[in-house]
Amino acid sequence: MRFKVDENLPREATERLLRAGHDAMSVLDQRMGGSPDPDLYAICQQEGRVLMTLDLDFSNIRAYPPSESAGIIVLRPGRQDKPTVIQAIDRLLPLLDRQSPAGALWLVGKEHVRIRG
Repeated sequence: MRFKVDENLPREATERLLRAGHDAMSVLDQRMGGSPDPDLYAICQQEGRVLMTLDLDFSNIRAYPPSESAGIIVLRPGRQDKPTVIQAIDRLLPLLDRQSPAGALWLVGKEHVRIRG
């Protein structure tokens, strides 16, 4: 799968996805830091990349319809410190082997994943 990792996630998020065999690049790698959310959503659509973020704004399906995207994954791990966020991504990786987020919004909580779409 192809991923765009938002700037609010640690570099290790991109590294974890790459090690799992995914095509992943971060917003910062593309020098897109500080881009407005609508621009980031549009770039992900153009590139066919799943957006992975901590930004709850992307869970607004009216503003960012997942059905028109390669998928949106919003991480909600409870705390946003690096170890907790990396742990959430590590829990998510096996699910990505079984199911694609294409056209859906995944809300990844501390203990569960809610899928809309």
